Amino acid sequence: MAVVKEMSKHTLIDTLGIEIVEVGEGRVVATMPVDWRTHQPAGLLHGGASVALAETVASIGAYALVDPNTENVVGLEINANHVRAVRRGTVTATGTVLHRGRTTMVWDVRITDEQGELVCISRCTIAIIRKSERQG
Repeated sequence: MAVVKEMSKHTLIDTLGIEIVEVGEGRVVATMPVDWRTHQPAGLLHGGASVALAETVASIGAYALVDPNTENVVGLEINANHVRAVRRGTVTATGTVLHRGRTTMVWDVRITDEQGELVCISRCTIAIIRKSERQG
């Protein structure tokens, strides 16, 4: 978890206030505030913020499943269905790996509000790429 926190400094993760709560084998849980940083102009949770949260969860989960010395992970494709509006509070994203291949992973991410109601459901495909000597 300390590695994730350090890697997140000065990134969109940090800017949006995303906090990683749990990283396990094929499972990640993170929270994000619903406030001025994550609102759209009408005062609701911005769909793009939900997508950023979902891709963050999937990427961190995928990174935990690869060899960081030789591999890196990047988002390849993401979709999201926004099913409930949120004006304030905190949302929680729970991601689970659906497919763990040699070159890709597929993650299911469900974002809920403080009452446990589904806010957004997302599927994210992550590419696993070999690190070159220049990438480090």
